Amino acid sequence: MRKYSSFPTLFPFLLLSLLFSPSNPDPDLLVDYCVADTSPAGQSLHLNGLPCLDPALARPSHFATSILSMPGNTAANPLGFNVTLTTAAALPGANAQGLSLARVDLAGGGLVPPHAHPRASEVALLLHGDLLVGFVDTSYRFFTQRLRPGDAFVFPRGLVHFLYNLNPVAPAVAVSGLNSQNPGVQMMPLAAFRSDPRIPEVLKKTFKISAQDMHRIQKNLGGLDTGLV
Repeated sequence: MRKYSSFPTLFPFLLLSLLFSPSNPDPDLLVDYCVADTSPAGQSLHLNGLPCLDPALARPSHFATSILSMPGNTAANPLGFNVTLTTAAALPGANAQGLSLARVDLAGGGLVPPHAHPRASEVALLLHGDLLVGFVDTSYRFFTQRLRPGDAFVFPRGLVHFLYNLNPVAPAVAVSGLNSQNPGVQMMPLAAFRSDPRIPEVLKKTFKISAQDMHRIQKNLGGLDTGLV
């Protein structure tokens, strides 16, 4: 009797059914990583976010905040910028909604240096001032735009971007929306030169600089704020 297999015939249909079947991806992390705790002590509750209040206790004030109405202190940052981010503490109603807002204050000539958000795309709306903004994609193409009040600009998720106040005297103010409750931020200068522990030999070879250059750069970055935008 001839043996017959229907697998080659059924395989394309099985593949299509897997591709188009309903499926939900894993939720985005709100932290940098989640190491599994396999010890008996690791039975305590850890949430990817914050626990929810009883809906019966919710009030309108939980969904409102005035934190973005207050100017940030740009004088405390050597690059002349300050970022105020809405958190669950300041805006409890935004918990688990996958969004946050940030106010960006820049002094005259202030700069939010190149950085990236690993968990969020961002759209920045200029309220006051004169900003130069831009990002670099993974093919190293540079996208940049000069913003006037009322202009907006999108920074794609995970790509390095910056905001620079072109006016050397007058301040600038922008508001950003991010599609994550905890977008995270990785400042390129701090990631390279202020990591703990330091990575001097790799950086010296990468940037073709000396140990003295390394020390000078690390010292100059000592007071740089991490920022959030």
